[in-house]
Amino acid sequence: MLDALAAVPWWQLLSIAWAIHIAGIVVWIVLQKRDPAATLSWIFALALLPVLGFLVFYLVGPQRIRRQRQRRLRSRNATQHGLPESQLDAHDGLPRLAFASGEFPPSSCTQVDFLQGGGSKFDHLLEAIASAEHHVHMEYYIFEPDDTGRLVRDALVARARAGVRVRLLLDGVGSARLGRRFLRPLREAGGEVAWFHSLRHGRIRRRPRINLRTHRKIAVIDGRIGFTGGVNICDDGNERLSTTAYHDLHVRMEGRVVHWLQQAFCEDWHYATRQAINGKGYWPELPPGPHLAQVVPSGPDTVWEPLHRLHVDAIARADRRVWLVTPYFVPTAAARMALTSAALRGLDVRLLVPRMSDSRLVTWCARSYYDELLDAGVRIFEFGPNMLHTKALLVDEEIALVGSANFDPRSFRLNFELSTLWCDRTIAARLAELVLADQQAAAELPRRRPHQPLRWRLAEAGARLLSPLL
Repeated sequence: MLDALAAVPWWQLLSIAWAIHIAGIVVWIVLQKRDPAATLSWIFALALLPVLGFLVFYLVGPQRIRRQRQRRLRSRNATQHGLPESQLDAHDGLPRLAFASGEFPPSSCTQVDFLQGGGSKFDHLLEAIASAEHHVHMEYYIFEPDDTGRLVRDALVARARAGVRVRLLLDGVGSARLGRRFLRPLREAGGEVAWFHSLRHGRIRRRPRINLRTHRKIAVIDGRIGFTGGVNICDDGNERLSTTAYHDLHVRMEGRVVHWLQQAFCEDWHYATRQAINGKGYWPELPPGPHLAQVVPSGPDTVWEPLHRLHVDAIARADRRVWLVTPYFVPTAAARMALTSAALRGLDVRLLVPRMSDSRLVTWCARSYYDELLDAGVRIFEFGPNMLHTKALLVDEEIALVGSANFDPRSFRLNFELSTLWCDRTIAARLAELVLADQQAAAELPRRRPHQPLRWRLAEAGARLLSPLL
C-alpha cells in the first residue's frame, strides 16, 4: 500500500487530498441549510483557503445554538410566576407576529423615556441603581474598565454592600477587557458576575461559540424599572467623557413591560449559569399602562428570526412613512425589497446612517446599496462626524421600534438581540421628533450620487460580495 502511494506523483496526492477536503466542506456546510449566498461564500472561502479557511469557519462560521428546550422551559415556568396574562386576542398584525416568532406577548408601559446620548442614559441608570432595594440585574455586550465602567461598577458595589442582590451578565467577547481585578470589588461585596459564552475557561473539546454573542443591553431594577437600547457601558458611549462618543439612544421604561425585560435576563442568566431566578420580589405586581409595548427577543436559538421578520413586515405594511435609523446597514434581500417597494409605492422612506461607521468594510458595503435605494426614491442621510449608533424604526404614525439590533444579517441571525415594539401614536411621535432632529443635523445624499473613483467603486463592490458573511 505504501509502495503504491509512493509511486503516485506528489501533485496527484495533493489534488486528491484537496478534492476530499472540498467534498467534506461542501457536505458539512450544505447540510446546515443556510442562506444560499452565504453557503456558497463559505464554500468558496474554505476551498481557496484549505487550512486557514477551516479555522476561520470553525471559530466564526455560522453555528446554530440548540438550547436544551426542556431546561429553557423549566426556567421560563419557574420565573414567570405572577406575570399578567396577555390579551393577545385584542391585537393582530405586528404584535401577533412578534409573539409567534419571539414568544413574548404584548404588554404595556406606564412611562417611557427616550434617553439620547450616554450622559442622559447613565444619569438615569445610576439614579435607578442607587434607589434599588431588592435587586439589580444587568446584561451588556460591552462593559469597559474605563471611567464610565468604574462609575457603574462602584454604584453596583454600593448596592451589593447594602444587601441588594446584584447580578451582572457580560458577553465573553464584547467585555473581554474586564479582568478579575476590576470585578473583584463587586464580587467581594456579594455581587454575582457571569459570562455569556465565555472564552476565559478554555473549551478545548467543545466548538467555541465566538460568533454567537449577546448583543443585548438590559438593566432591571427591583422588577419595576427597565432600561434597554443601544448604549454600552463605556466612554465611547458617553459624550460627557469623550468628544468622539457614539450618538446613541436608550430607553427607560416602567410598567408591566419590565416583567418581560426581566424574563429575557432571567433566561439568559439561566442559560449562562444554570441557575434559575425565583421569588416574589423579582415579579412585583405592576399596574397596566396606556401604551402598548412588547419586548421582542431574537437569537440563533430560534429559526424564525423575529426581529428580521418584524422589520420586513412592518415596512411592507406601511401606508405613509418608513424612517429607519441604523449604524450598520447590510440589508438582506427581503429587507432591501421591502424598503425599495415602499419607496416605489410613493411612501416617505428615509434611511439615516453614519457618515463613516467604526467598520470601513461595513460602510463600503452599505454604500454599495445606495444607488438602488436612491433610484427607488429612498432618501438617505449620513450623520457625522460622531458615529451614529441608534437603532430605530418608525412606520406610519403609531409603530416605533428601538433596541440593540442593527439592520444586518448578524443582528438578524447570529446575535442575541432585544428590541421593544410600541404600537402607540404618542410614543411614535416622541421618537419621530428625535429622529427628525438627527436627520436635520445630517447631510442628505443627492438623488444621483456623484461618479465615484474606481478605487471606491471596487471597495464597495468587494465589500458587497462579503455581505452574507458580515
